[in-house]
Amino acid sequence: MPVQYSFFVNKIIRLLLLSDVWANLAAGMLIPIYAIFVETIGGDILDASWAYFSFMISSGLVIFLVSKWEDRMKHKEKLVVLGGMLASLGYLQYIFVHNQIGLIITQVVLGLSVSIRTPSYDALYSVHLDKNKEASEWGSWESMYFIVTAIAALLGGYVASTFGFKMLFSFMFLFSLISSTILIFYYRRKRN
Repeated sequence: MPVQYSFFVNKIIRLLLLSDVWANLAAGMLIPIYAIFVETIGGDILDASWAYFSFMISSGLVIFLVSKWEDRMKHKEKLVVLGGMLASLGYLQYIFVHNQIGLIITQVVLGLSVSIRTPSYDALYSVHLDKNKEASEWGSWESMYFIVTAIAALLGGYVASTFGFKMLFSFMFLFSLISSTILIFYYRRKRN
């Protein structure tokens, strides 16, 4: 019997992918124009580097610690939602960033959101993979990530150049909330 390939094999994977479409859309809107934003608050290349360092180091250190604790958690969905809500808060914080200290605090909040959300999301996604379709279902996630991030880059540049950074951050906040709402729906559906 030939192997049949379905782009979205099961409903749970589809729901998790849909949630991550919105999360990656939110996150990807700022990436290519990040240094330009840093300049608008009086920063330079080194300030942008320090802010990115703050995000990456807080993500890397905390994710190592939190992931070990998350292994013991019964309801990983709650942690994915918590991480998503924290990301929404971080995107909202960008609206009020006017100096390097505010930027670094925002980056740490976003780093913590990634640290809480990512291990649990990956665990949930892995648990719901269909047997013998792990590569194609992870391939669906990878494909979604690159395509959505590409779209986000263009959309973010357009919004920032047309309406300004505050409107960009408002869209990022909204898209992140949509992602978390989808996960809340997933959690409620799983409980019933």
